[in-house]
Amino acid sequence: MTATVHATCIAIAGRGVLIRGRSGSGKSDLALRLIDRGARLVSDDYTILTGQDGRVLARPPDAIAGKLEIRGVGIVDLPPVADVPVCLIVELDAPPERLPEAAKGVALVDTIVPAIALAALEASAPLKLEQALLRFGLPFP
Repeated sequence: MTATVHATCIAIAGRGVLIRGRSGSGKSDLALRLIDRGARLVSDDYTILTGQDGRVLARPPDAIAGKLEIRGVGIVDLPPVADVPVCLIVELDAPPERLPEAAKGVALVDTIVPAIALAALEASAPLKLEQALLRFGLPFP
């Protein structure tokens, strides 16, 4: 099963994080700050998800592979990675819980992936996302 979703995806140490939110919610901004910390771009704004062997793999659509929109600057080229296992979903449109004990599970192409809410434009958002991936994310397959 394959689906195209409105989300940005980055990879941290080979583990994919799908960043979902409405237009202007900070998906690309958060991705840029994570890339500055060593993450890799999978796809900006739209991501193709494929279910395979109980995992969800993320890759960019061909038309936007390696492109990241930086508001106020334009479209920049970055080397993308593909077929990255999605290990966490970050929801930008939901209010973050103060002390979540567990991540909720969200179904993506017939696979449940943990999801948390974050405020993308907070200065600490990249660090929070990295900690959430360690705490709640699926292990590296």
